[in-house]
Amino acid sequence: MTTLPFFQVDAFADRPFTGGPAAVMPLDAWLDDETLQRIAAENNLAETAFTVPLDGNDADHELRWFTPACEVVMCGHATFASAHVLMGTRDRVRFATRRAGMLTVARDGGGYLMSLPAWVPAPRPLPEIVAALELDPATVEATLWHEQRYAVAVVTDEAAVRACRPDMRALAAMGDVLAVVTAPGTDTDIVSRAFAPGAGIDEDPVTGSAHAVVAPYWAERLGRPRFSAFQASARGGRLSVSVEGDRVVLGGTCVTVIEGRFSL
Repeated sequence: MTTLPFFQVDAFADRPFTGGPAAVMPLDAWLDDETLQRIAAENNLAETAFTVPLDGNDADHELRWFTPACEVVMCGHATFASAHVLMGTRDRVRFATRRAGMLTVARDGGGYLMSLPAWVPAPRPLPEIVAALELDPATVEATLWHEQRYAVAVVTDEAAVRACRPDMRALAAMGDVLAVVTAPGTDTDIVSRAFAPGAGIDEDPVTGSAHAVVAPYWAERLGRPRFSAFQASARGGRLSVSVEGDRVVLGGTCVTVIEGRFSL
């Protein structure tokens, strides 16, 4: 029987049972894609991150992410979790990815700072998304779209974000779309929630890539590049956000909750 190292990490969390849970599975070499997808389905978490070490000077590991249903272009919280597992005594870890470029996570006191590409969304009418999110149109201030299939609804306040009760079947019918609802926060500068039932995730607890999309919008609206964020899922997660040119830097902490072996 083959066994693989397995870690479950709560990312953007300061204690267990909060933040975004991710499985991290460091490999010596790539397994076939079908096996990777089956492992992710077995783990049944929002994301399973697989890494393979690299010998080059540009990156330390190659990184891929799978939901229970599909491989994704970029996942922030599972990248954060992967760095937490692999950092060791280093000050930073560099990940080469297939479609999101180079991602870097560096130590920051007792936590980490993660650099993601700034995926700037553009205004676009999204009536089907607003309807599937079952938002009151009167609360929707703007709708935005990014070509990596991120749909954003900006609503009036945190109460509207928390009250959102999407029609998951209607969202799933749109395919692999990440729908984000965001607003000014009460205790933080912004608050958001993220839904991706078409990718096998009804509500993602904490979504780094969603903040790579909404951060440029909020930086412009707030008139400053740095702000605080809270993802108002049932688990909840807090992030620091900084827009630095064409990058979004997210900060937070991680907690390892499971360490063991996965049997094939």
